Amino acid sequence: MKQIKKLLIIGFVWPEPKSSAAGGRMMQLISIFKENGFEITFASAAQDSNFMVDLSEFGVIKKSIELNSSSFDDFVAELNPEVVLFDRFMVEEQFGWRVIEKCPKAIRILDTEDVHCLRTARQKAFKENRTFKIQDLLSEEVAKREIASILRCDLSLIISEFEMNVLKDVFKINEDLLFYLPFLVDEMKEEELLKLPSFEERKHFVFIGNFLHEPNWNTVQYLKEAIWPSIKKDFPEAVLEVYGAYPSQKVLQLHQPKNGFYIMGRAEDANEIVKKSRVVLAPIRFGAGLKGKLLEAMQCGTPSATTSIGSEAMHRKLSWNGFIEDDSTDFARKAIALYQDENLWKQSQKNGIEIINKCYQKSNYSSQLLSLVNSLIEDSESHRLHNFMGNLLQHHAFKSTMYMSKWIEAKNN
Repeated sequence: MKQIKKLLIIGFVWPEPKSSAAGGRMMQLISIFKENGFEITFASAAQDSNFMVDLSEFGVIKKSIELNSSSFDDFVAELNPEVVLFDRFMVEEQFGWRVIEKCPKAIRILDTEDVHCLRTARQKAFKENRTFKIQDLLSEEVAKREIASILRCDLSLIISEFEMNVLKDVFKINEDLLFYLPFLVDEMKEEELLKLPSFEERKHFVFIGNFLHEPNWNTVQYLKEAIWPSIKKDFPEAVLEVYGAYPSQKVLQLHQPKNGFYIMGRAEDANEIVKKSRVVLAPIRFGAGLKGKLLEAMQCGTPSATTSIGSEAMHRKLSWNGFIEDDSTDFARKAIALYQDENLWKQSQKNGIEIINKCYQKSNYSSQLLSLVNSLIEDSESHRLHNFMGNLLQHHAFKSTMYMSKWIEAKNN
């Protein structure tokens, strides 16, 4: 009888697919492993939220765990999973050494979500009003932690081809430790556009994004201060609806109906809102990874206006489903044209379908991932033998992290 393989996912937070692209990404990973017969346990030290997904509906076991507590050791030893997936490097730092100690044979996978040090370095350069240089990464404190985490794991899932190149070329990470895994969606046919609201049936510009994510808040500020005045000047009837989970008071203060600028708060169903909107505005100025809001726009048949950072690694030089523009004045002018020109709008829709089908096909990546994971389960020894730097870091980090955690646990007791 074939033994069922166990996957333990240790989450930074409980998945909220309707609140963030990260939540959607996690549910895609769960789907891949579930479809391939894994028994999945999702554990997190985070507090429950009103918007977290009900994991039991997906056949996933939910387990609350504690930071800096030996209770996790007993839990993971009893579960004895074949694969452990860490959701972001901070989780690997906290629990990786415990997994190694109690389940040394378990394959350790890091889902980076995006390369945090790239986002951090870009944000720092932006706030210092200077151009980001790739060398900035080498002096970034979080890079040392993140790269060490990648090296300690058997495999890291990287969402962006740009980030793959950064890890290989700048940080000299062995390609055997990395697996390119973008957002994964099903194929979309042009006929499906006919089932979506038409050009005439749609109205308003829209922005959507989780406000716990700093690049989203900055984007809305930029829209309000630099782009929206230009749009309203040449298109007085224009309306922008800004949706997003966890809006702070400073976000809510931007609400200005008389100027067509509406802060709408959390979207109950982001998909439905984007489908009814005519154009997505996303002039993102710093960040990393892939932008879930822009892929969602393509799936909804909604053209988008973004920047070179927003579109980075998302379309393999295929024509964008709208336009890419970094100058605020040109951005406003082109946004109006995209909103008003039906032919341009319809062609942009078709461009989005081509991007979806050539860059994000689930079938192109899921089987490769599972094949790689299964080969690691079968023979992890030779894979780990060739990762000397990872073994070195694991040896030293294991000791330092272990004693720090044990000290905190003793202090708490």
